[in-house]
Amino acid sequence: MRKDLDDVIQGWPYDPEPGEVLAREVRARDGRNVVQIRIELGVLQLEVAGRPDGSRPHGATTYLDYLRYHAANRTPGDGPGPGWTMAQHHCVEADREFVQFYHRRMAWLSLRRYELAIRDSDHTLALMDFVRKHGADEDYIASHEQFRGLVQFHRAQAQAAMALERRRPEEAIDALRDGVEKLLLHQRTWWEERDATESPNPSLIEQLRLNEQEIRRNFAVEKTLREQLDEAVAREDYEQAARLRDQIRAQAKTRR
Repeated sequence: MRKDLDDVIQGWPYDPEPGEVLAREVRARDGRNVVQIRIELGVLQLEVAGRPDGSRPHGATTYLDYLRYHAANRTPGDGPGPGWTMAQHHCVEADREFVQFYHRRMAWLSLRRYELAIRDSDHTLALMDFVRKHGADEDYIASHEQFRGLVQFHRAQAQAAMALERRRPEEAIDALRDGVEKLLLHQRTWWEERDATESPNPSLIEQLRLNEQEIRRNFAVEKTLREQLDEAVAREDYEQAARLRDQIRAQAKTRR
C-alpha cells in the first residue's frame, strides 16, 4: 500500500498568485466530500462539516461546543460562571480549532462556496466571543481579538458575493454596509481603547466601501430600502418608515 502523496499532488503544482489559496473539493474513497488545500509541502485535507479535522472533542461536534458545555457545567471548584476562565490546555485546543476553521474558511472563499464561508466565519466569531468572556488573560484575548476585524471582513465579502450570485445587488450593498459598521465598532471598542497603532481595520473598511461603490455603479443602485428606512427614521417620518419596513418584510418573504 502506497503512503506517499504523489498521486494526490500530480497535476496540481504549487504556483499560487499572491494571496491566492489553491483549494478543491473532491470525493474520498468512501464517497464523502472533502476539501483539499495545496500547500508548498503537500496538501491539507479537511472535512466539509463539523471540525475540519473530523474529530469530536470530548464527544462534542466542535471544541467550542465542548467549552460551552464545560463552562455551563463547571465543577464546584471552578467558581461562579462569569468568573470561570480557560485553563492552559483549553487555550491550546481552542487555538487548534481557530487555525483549522481559518484554513477551511479561506478554502470556501477560494471555491466561492460563500454560504459555507459564512458558516465558518460565524463559528470563529462565536469562539472569539467565548475567549473574550472566558480567556485566561488579556494577552491571550488580544491575540484573537486582533483578528476579529479580518473575520468580519471575510464574512461581509462572502455575504455580498452570495447576494450578487442571486442577483440581489441591494442585499449585497446592505451586507457590505453592515460589515463596515461592525469593523468601525471593533475599531472603537478594541483598537482605539488600547491606543493601538497597527489596526488593520481602516484598510479593510476602505476595501468594503470600494466594493460597495463598484456595485452601486454597476447596478445603478442609488439607495437601498434599508438606507431609505434609516433616513426616514432619522427625519422622524414614521409613516414612510412603516411603509419601507413593510416592503423590506415582503421582499424577505419572496426570497425564502
